[in-house]
Amino acid sequence: MQELAGLVRAVPDFPTTGVLFRDVSPLLASASAFARCIDALAEPWQGLGVQAVCGIEARGFIFGAALAQRLHAGFVPLRKPNKLPPPVLAVDYQLEYGSDRLEAQREAVRPGERVLLVDDVLATGGTLAAAAALADLLGAELVGASVVVELTALQGRTRWQQGTPLHSLLRY
Repeated sequence: MQELAGLVRAVPDFPTTGVLFRDVSPLLASASAFARCIDALAEPWQGLGVQAVCGIEARGFIFGAALAQRLHAGFVPLRKPNKLPPPVLAVDYQLEYGSDRLEAQREAVRPGERVLLVDDVLATGGTLAAAAALADLLGAELVGASVVVELTALQGRTRWQQGTPLHSLLRY
């Protein structure tokens, strides 16, 4: 994990003043580090029967698609508004700097299908909580969630569902 942590760049005052953004682009640029990252994200979920990985737009798509392949599961994109053809289900949620919406195609997963949520960063927890609510609307069985980076000072984990596993690779 030390090598992976060394490839996450800290960018002060982005996207707004006072925010310390964790940029995973250098990690993605290294084929070997990206492969190790996907291996580490997959490890806790091996043998748990994950049938679909739901990646959260946008960087969650990158990690989620690769993780789905590694887990021999399908990939379901959870998108921002008006990016998917109807019919869609949607969940509105609050961010630390505004509000947003996540959408999924209504039949993206079958009722009872075992899904894993994936995103690049867990900050305040609003996006991941919305993704969990969307998985519930879809009728999925939520196995858990994985993130590459957890910003512990923002306490996003406190908004996560008690008893449902949440795996983070790197904590800052």
